[in-house]
Amino acid sequence: MKELWIMAVFATVSFPQGDLTISSVIPTTIDIKNPTTDDPITLNTTGLPTTGYPTSIPVTSTSLPTTSTNSSTTTTPPLVCINGGELLSGVCICPDEWTGETCSEGNFCNSTIKDGFSFPRTVVGWSAYTDKLYDENTTSAGLAVALAEFSDDTGSPQFGKTYILQWEFTLSDILENISSSPGHLLQLAFSTQILTSRPERLSADNITTAAQIANTLLQSANITKAIAEAAVTTISQLLNTSEKSTQERVAVQKLTETLEKFSLDQHNNVSLVVQPNLVVQSVQVPSDSVGIQFTALTGRSGNFVANRIQLNTNTSELITSKRGPTDVQIFIKFPPVLHSKNTNHSIGFVLYQNDRFFRSRAFSASSGTSRRVISANLGQVSGLHVEMVFKPTAVPNASLYDFACVSWNYTLKDWSTFGCSKANHSEDGLRCFCNHTTNFAVLMSFRKDFKYAEALDWITILGCSMSIIGLSLTITFQITTRKSRKTNPTVLLVSACMCLLIFTLLFMLGVDNPHKQLGKPEIQGDNILPPSDTHTERDRGPCTAVAVLLQYFLLGTFTWNTLYATHVFLMIRNSLATSPSHFTAYTVAIGWGLPAVVVALTLGISYRVDNPLGYRQEEFCWLAALDPKGNFDFKLPMFWGFLIPLAFMLIFNTVVLVYFAVTTGKTNPNLTSTRHTSMKKKFLSSFSLAVVLGLSWILGYLLLITQNETMYTILNISFCVLTTTQGLQIFILFTARTSIVKKKMSSALKSVSSVGILLPTRAFSLWRGERSDQVESSTQQDTVSFPPCSTDI
Repeated sequence: MKELWIMAVFATVSFPQGDLTISSVIPTTIDIKNPTTDDPITLNTTGLPTTGYPTSIPVTSTSLPTTSTNSSTTTTPPLVCINGGELLSGVCICPDEWTGETCSEGNFCNSTIKDGFSFPRTVVGWSAYTDKLYDENTTSAGLAVALAEFSDDTGSPQFGKTYILQWEFTLSDILENISSSPGHLLQLAFSTQILTSRPERLSADNITTAAQIANTLLQSANITKAIAEAAVTTISQLLNTSEKSTQERVAVQKLTETLEKFSLDQHNNVSLVVQPNLVVQSVQVPSDSVGIQFTALTGRSGNFVANRIQLNTNTSELITSKRGPTDVQIFIKFPPVLHSKNTNHSIGFVLYQNDRFFRSRAFSASSGTSRRVISANLGQVSGLHVEMVFKPTAVPNASLYDFACVSWNYTLKDWSTFGCSKANHSEDGLRCFCNHTTNFAVLMSFRKDFKYAEALDWITILGCSMSIIGLSLTITFQITTRKSRKTNPTVLLVSACMCLLIFTLLFMLGVDNPHKQLGKPEIQGDNILPPSDTHTERDRGPCTAVAVLLQYFLLGTFTWNTLYATHVFLMIRNSLATSPSHFTAYTVAIGWGLPAVVVALTLGISYRVDNPLGYRQEEFCWLAALDPKGNFDFKLPMFWGFLIPLAFMLIFNTVVLVYFAVTTGKTNPNLTSTRHTSMKKKFLSSFSLAVVLGLSWILGYLLLITQNETMYTILNISFCVLTTTQGLQIFILFTARTSIVKKKMSSALKSVSSVGILLPTRAFSLWRGERSDQVESSTQQDTVSFPPCSTDI
């Protein structure tokens, strides 16, 4: 029954030409010699120099040296990634703050104090927020007082101008003044950015207002590079929000359309803006270009960083990046009509970290996955060939079942497969083809990798087998000796044993799922939009049927146990020798009807043919209990369809047992001659009642709340032994120990011990000189003997 409840690296790298020598144990301190002064430089565990060396470490040779193993062969030592880099497919995948072949080059502005505010180390291209926050008694409580924009005007990354948020400003105030104050757009843009810097605190109204502000800023005729960057940063922060409303849905829809138009037009040489959740790329392509490719490389954090965005403005095909794995690649092959115009043409790309702004009604993300969205805008051009490669989303303990290449339809306000097709899933990613430009994504559906229950262990098999035999004998005995036991509740005990017997048989023979989903799923060839990111096989029937029967007969067992307890309580309370009138009729109706009602309600609420896992588990045929993360879910039927009703019955049975033990313990208090025997009988009576009432299942509830590993093991073994042998215990206590069985066993033993052996005998009389007539007879004796012979000499 327990299956129902339980539910470092040493490396030496030397660079040629004397530039630097690294000899280290990764990832501890790295000693580097300055090539100019030959003084030692120490890098701390983050890879930053503690003394005397610039952030970016110059490396003359970009290839690692070879080490000769013999006269004819050479080997290249493995690449060593530092500063938190991860080696993947022979390439270092760097954190956001580092770049380079080995993640040795800094990609950040150092922490600094500017205009009286302290700013932390920040990735190149991102805005920095001061550590100083507004007090709790202001409208801007918890927000940064100021931000510093990024600047590379001097050729090196550094913090630029500082902007301070007026504490009385709100998003509504900014929206009201943005149209009437064109000269203050920059201050309003950065104020909006600060007010949305804590996206988890934004309400649906705040999101709507911020989206309208950003929309207005991007459409303004007075937009500058700084304003554009502030607006894009605000949108990037809104992609981290969680609140949703109908009004907000309309606002963000307009915002995506504005971003498409903004990316297509050139605004004050704003060609590339990269924020953690959003990339906007504008480019002018010469007329002789065959095609263009946009690539976003993979990083450790998943954020977008400027040095991981690549653009190839003249290519005839999609080329796999040599700098490592990619998140998204899109290639657009231009039609001949563009070449004939002999003029440059604009192309805009917008890359979203997630689909927060593209809320679909046809596709639901039930498991919480998100999808990157890439927008390509070339204007009204027909005959395009668009090819894309998306990196598959990694979902723990799940495999990709299917995917669809889709584009956003602004008329339908939903995803559509129109004009798109898909190729087979490859190592490069999920490949899509479309004949138009707009917002594209890949909708992926995943199937959980189920860990099916192991075969029943020998304790369970042995215990259940003995219970089946014991229950069968008990039922037979109770029925055949019913007339001689007029005072015993035969119907109650037989019904409880019958339910437990059927449950045990079903558990042993049918709890294992006969239709296991083994092996990796095959991707379908048709480009069909999946309804959800979680795929569930339609119900095939047998496993659900077994789960229904298991739930019914186990609830039936405890229902009859509770009725038995009720009978005992009434007999003691009212000092009755027989059951009350109509008691049997009521018990039959309740005993067989109540479990049926509970099972019917459970099925009606949680079961669907296209999603049977709302009712049962896939690993074995029993009620659903765990959420996708493996945590116990109180919304699933295991809790409210089994544990709750069972808990009420066990509580009632426990109370009756205590009442029975206290009442019988007061019987014959002055009895001295047989006191020892009397106490033994009383204990056995209470123990027998506890067994038939199924109180050993209380251990199962203790298993759910036990944290100590040793105690859990003890309870687990005890629960398994006691519950699987419950049928055997009932047989011993309610059948083998009865006076009728003892009498029959005694008679049987006597009969066996007095069995005679029937032997043929012959009697002879021996007289002198003559032979008597032979007399043949048969006798039955306790032992084998010969008849007496007389001899006359």
